Amino acid sequence: MARRLSWQDLQASGSAIATRLSLQDLQCLVRRKPACSAADRAESSAAGAPAGGGKGRHLAKALSVPDLIAIGVGSTIGAGIYVLVGTVAREHAGPALTLSFLIAGIAAALSALCYAELSCRFPSAGSAYHYSYICIGESVAWLIGWALILEYTIGGSSVARGISPNLALFFGGHEKLPFFLTQIHVKWLETPLDPCAAILVLIVTALLCLGIKESSFVEGIITIANVIVMLFVICAGGYLAFQNGWSGYNDEQGYFPKGVAGVLSGSATLFFAYIGFDAVASTAEEVKNPQRDLPWGMCLTLSLCCFLYMMVSIVIVGLVPYYALDPNTPISSAFAKYGMQWAVYIISTGAVFALIASLIGAILPQPRIVMAMARDGLLPPLFSAVDPTTQIPTLSTILSGICAAILALFMDVSELAGMVSVGTLLAFTMVAISVLIVRYAPPNEIATKVALPGSSESLTSDSGYSEPDEENSEDLLGNVQDIPTANEANKIRRQKAIACIILIFLGVVTIVSSVSFSFFPLFLRSIAGAFGSLLLVSATIALWFIGQDKSSLRQTGGFMCPFVPILPVCCILINVYLLMNLGIHTWIRVSMWLAVGAIIYVFYGRKYSSLTGVAYQRISPA
Repeated sequence: MARRLSWQDLQASGSAIATRLSLQDLQCLVRRKPACSAADRAESSAAGAPAGGGKGRHLAKALSVPDLIAIGVGSTIGAGIYVLVGTVAREHAGPALTLSFLIAGIAAALSALCYAELSCRFPSAGSAYHYSYICIGESVAWLIGWALILEYTIGGSSVARGISPNLALFFGGHEKLPFFLTQIHVKWLETPLDPCAAILVLIVTALLCLGIKESSFVEGIITIANVIVMLFVICAGGYLAFQNGWSGYNDEQGYFPKGVAGVLSGSATLFFAYIGFDAVASTAEEVKNPQRDLPWGMCLTLSLCCFLYMMVSIVIVGLVPYYALDPNTPISSAFAKYGMQWAVYIISTGAVFALIASLIGAILPQPRIVMAMARDGLLPPLFSAVDPTTQIPTLSTILSGICAAILALFMDVSELAGMVSVGTLLAFTMVAISVLIVRYAPPNEIATKVALPGSSESLTSDSGYSEPDEENSEDLLGNVQDIPTANEANKIRRQKAIACIILIFLGVVTIVSSVSFSFFPLFLRSIAGAFGSLLLVSATIALWFIGQDKSSLRQTGGFMCPFVPILPVCCILINVYLLMNLGIHTWIRVSMWLAVGAIIYVFYGRKYSSLTGVAYQRISPA
């Protein structure tokens, strides 16, 4: 006779089901995709197999090192060099401007080295979003991808808005521009409409739709022209400075008028003159030999940009005393003081070239990030479609360009420029954390392939091992599967490594908070700073002695970031400090954008993620 269920039994069953559902909901936030899943889906799509509902084919592998340098330098050297040298020299560094550029370049190189390793390990579209999804978890990856979408949209719009004033110089003023490029003042709008900016964005979007090889070729031509202008500034300015005895350096206040603190604060400002090299990482899937070419492309990009920045700063500060530099047009005004009015047109031409190259570099990565998110099911699959002829995500490119054009037409995005920095710095921080994870506690899915839902196919690692994973599988929340283990020591090592990485991040946040939040009492800040420093140093030392995962060291296919864990920890510290000093208004705007993204993820991405309901077997990499 069947046993009748009591009310207590029903309550217990309901409680167990609710607990299970809540744990599943929580686990979906930290689920991580296998490293090769995106590339495999692209290749299977190219062969005609369905790929998550998309119409995709894999992207064209057409880029070499010169193409990557053109994309990287074009994205990095914008109009900032034509403006920042004056502002930073006057307000912060003085004649030591060159040292500020060097320090900022070294700080940017820390992130570049982290990017270089991950782009070799996981050469697929999506850049920091892709790395975060593999190493940290789905929710963090969504956060990074959503923030990068905002970054590139606002970045492209702000660059486009800056082109029309420079173009107006060649026509003798805004009023003499062709009628279809003239700014339109509308009574009910505070900001004038800028059709020139919108048209330029649409032209660049059309160029990007032609193909990655064509786009990189045009980017290369424009970048070469920009570099030639900068070399003119260096050579002609150096000649004038030698003739006049480098009069700008003959100042009674010396080389450090505002001390070392001024040099460091100037380098924090100039750090943003180097962002843009991450556009190289976003094209990883389109590089012919990513393990070799991506590290060379990133390193040569930063080296060339740092050299040009430093040489221009040496010359300009030597021509004119730092306090006499024009904060808006420092380079052209320096030449004008020596009677070289004709040089103003050459320098303005360089500024236009730099802005156009930056515009291409700002719009290029966004559709690839959108495509990567759509491949993973976090966005509708139509965004993952790749044109079979041009082999680029045409629909994502067109929609990205239209959004940027509308923003450039209607809004003065100068007030939103800080939001660009949030996306970049969040990405840099997560990339550095991902390097620590992949070295010390790599995901067990790192070498596996995802089985389709309902499929019973056997999954194997890239190294050919098909035995079940002898190591327990845990995520960043410490959830452990009930899999028998034969390597308890390695399991404990991994758990300790994950704990140390979390403590490192908490230590960084504590230190930066104690330095940045000046409204707190000094004794509280001092205690917090001391505690955070102790936490950071002890966790880093512990991670050093724990040792790196041997299987992770064997699986890298190319460049490896040096000085781990010291270098990634320094990178995290720098980026978190810059993040916390962007201003409250910037964070309010970004929080609103991230809140919208969270709603989309909860009601769409979490449900339709390619990892939802997918069964895969973890493989032992050793």
